[in-house]
Amino acid sequence: MKLAVEKLSVTFGQGRRRVEAVRCVSFGVEAKGSYGLVGESGSGKSTVLRAVCGLAPVSTGRIEIDGKPVEGRRSLAFARLVQMVFQDPYASLHPRHTVDRTLSEPLAIHGLNDRHRRVERALAGVGLDLSFRFRFPHQLSGGQRQRVAVARALILEPEILLLDEPTSALDASVQAEVLNLLVRLRRERNLTFVMVSHDLAVVNHMCERLLVMQQGQGVEELDRQALGDRRVKTGYTRSLLKASEGFLR
Repeated sequence: MKLAVEKLSVTFGQGRRRVEAVRCVSFGVEAKGSYGLVGESGSGKSTVLRAVCGLAPVSTGRIEIDGKPVEGRRSLAFARLVQMVFQDPYASLHPRHTVDRTLSEPLAIHGLNDRHRRVERALAGVGLDLSFRFRFPHQLSGGQRQRVAVARALILEPEILLLDEPTSALDASVQAEVLNLLVRLRRERNLTFVMVSHDLAVVNHMCERLLVMQQGQGVEELDRQALGDRRVKTGYTRSLLKASEGFLR
C-alpha cells in the first residue's frame, strides 16, 4: 500500500509553551517501497511516525493511504494495515505479560481465530522457537525482545510497517541481526517500510529513498544511489555523511 504525507505539521502546547515539532513535511512511499527519515535527535522524525499512527496531533496537512485520507482516531481497520515497531524493546513490552500473551492480545482485539497457529508462525517468522512462547521479557535479551516486538507488529499481517529506530537500543552485533531480519521480512511479505534513524548507514542499508530532517523540517530528499555517491546539497546532510564515514556503503 502507498503512503503519502503532505505538508504535515505537528504542534504541541500553546502560548509560550508552543512547540512546532514538525513543520510542513511531505514525502511519499510507493507500495512495497522503503523510505527513511533521518536526522539528529529532536529533528521531528519520530513525531512524523507517531502522527501517522494517531499518537501525535496533526495541526495541518494530510496523511493518505492508497489515496484515502487518514483522519481522527485510528480504527481497527487502520491497525490491520499499519503497525509500528518502537525504539526501546525494554519499554515496549509489558513486563508482566508472557510472549504468548503479548502476541495473542492483538488477535483477541481483532477477533481473529486460530490463535495458537498464528502465534507459533509469528515466532518462527522472527527466528524464535517455541521455547520462547511462555517467557517473560526479563528472560529475553535485547535482540530477542525486539524480535518479539516485530512479531507483535506483524501478527495482524499489516501492509505498512513503521520503524522508529528499532535497533538504536541494541548492541552493535545485535543491530545487524535485527536489520537483516527486517530486510528479509519486507521481502517475504511485500511490506511497505518507513524507517526513522539518526544513522545514515542504517537508512542506506534499509531504504531506497530518504528525507533528511532538521529542526522539524525536511531539508533534503535523495535516493540510495545519490547517498552512496555523496551527491548531497546541504551542509547538514554532509555533516551526517561525515558522521557515518567508515560505515556507509
